[in-house]
Amino acid sequence: MSAAATEGPLVVGVDTSTQSTKALVVDASTGRVVASGQAPHTVSSGAGRESDPRQWWDALCAALDQCGDLAREAAAVSVGGQQHGLVTLDARGEPVRPALLWNDVRSAPQGRRLVEELGGSKWWAERTGSVPAASFTVTKWAWLAEHEPESVRATAAVRLPHDYLTERLTGQGTTDRGDASGTGWWSSGTEAYDEEILGHVGLDPALLPRVVRPGEVAGTVRDAHDLPFAKGTLVAPGTGDNAAAALGLGLLPGAPVLSLGTSGAVYAVSTRRSADPTGTVAGFADARGDWLPLACTLNCTLAVDRVAALLGLDREAVEPGTSVTLLPYLDGERTPALPHASGLLHGLRHDTTAGQLLQAAYDGAVHALLGALDLVLDEDADRSTPLLLIGGGARGTAWQQTVRRLSGRPVQVPEAKELVALGAAAQAAALLTGEDPAAVARRWDTARGPVLEAVERDDTTLTRISGVLSDAAPLLAREPGGN
Repeated sequence: MSAAATEGPLVVGVDTSTQSTKALVVDASTGRVVASGQAPHTVSSGAGRESDPRQWWDALCAALDQCGDLAREAAAVSVGGQQHGLVTLDARGEPVRPALLWNDVRSAPQGRRLVEELGGSKWWAERTGSVPAASFTVTKWAWLAEHEPESVRATAAVRLPHDYLTERLTGQGTTDRGDASGTGWWSSGTEAYDEEILGHVGLDPALLPRVVRPGEVAGTVRDAHDLPFAKGTLVAPGTGDNAAAALGLGLLPGAPVLSLGTSGAVYAVSTRRSADPTGTVAGFADARGDWLPLACTLNCTLAVDRVAALLGLDREAVEPGTSVTLLPYLDGERTPALPHASGLLHGLRHDTTAGQLLQAAYDGAVHALLGALDLVLDEDADRSTPLLLIGGGARGTAWQQTVRRLSGRPVQVPEAKELVALGAAAQAAALLTGEDPAAVARRWDTARGPVLEAVERDDTTLTRISGVLSDAAPLLAREPGGN
């Protein structure tokens, strides 16, 4: 297909996630995806979760190469990316070390220490909108300063994953309010970097990227022979993956989203700034000027798939009618805040089947997300509004039915795929049209999809899981090697 066969200018939306980078070439007039590409990158195993940022760039170039000439004809591009990751660059712009990713929980002790040293949970929530858990970038910087001071000394720039790719395109260090709000060093009250927090962790604000305003051009593609876009192509601010997906859905305030990916997330756009001192809800900014209160779990589709593999079952081979409880906290957990936890199985009997065990894993993964849903939504939000189910797990029947049964709400599954990349594309298109990017996505009708009617909520299962979690909390909170 050529650009002449499309109705409007072409834009590119990018999703650089934990496991891969995807690129969509989209007709800005209609929202039609005219080309796409995807390439993987690797994540270390073991105690930490790290990736070489140069792999993200190579994957982006490979994904765009799959899109053919249409990518080079794009008038604008935007990058959505995995949040929180700490990218440290030297004076030449090369990574000092692999990036510490959002699901690296080694910095949990530093997170607890920062909360204690700087005024407690309420202080952090009011200051930054969130209480820093192990996923937040500020804890990772504190961990690096403690364990690899030589890496800190070699660092000339600190970036987030989407910032890194945007800077490779433009040559300028920029970020946006949505992704900056997940660092722990950006103040949601003043919408600026917090110099007291930065001073406390020994991070010079000069090392940080400029926060580009919503709708502002972050830069243009620079003149270099190895870039996958034409020189002068407009580059939008980009944003974090959840904020990009919110744009991709064209979310209006009050519409709840449950995202089923490697991690799980519940969020909604709000016109009110959130500050939850319990740390359950992160008071993120969105990419438009509103707010995106969000609760996140570390264990979602990957953990349930692992349980299915251990049982030798297809991921859809669930069976009902069980009283067994499985908390699939295979990577530690963020919601609830149990960074040292492992998976826990309770209630196993002679007649328990493998399919029932698998259903229990689904129930355990969904339980924490739904428990945070009411905290995410504003008090006046309409509880009958369909729950938008997105992410890699959203098309799975077992996921759909588990969410439906445990939420008691209608569930809508948008037909559009790759919502993070679509949201980034809407952000790029908005640069050309002057529209609100969420309005662009609504014009594209990206949330269109079947609605599953509400069923009676399974309060028995919810209560049972909550009881096991409460009773097992001291065991789950125990640090490795502890008594």
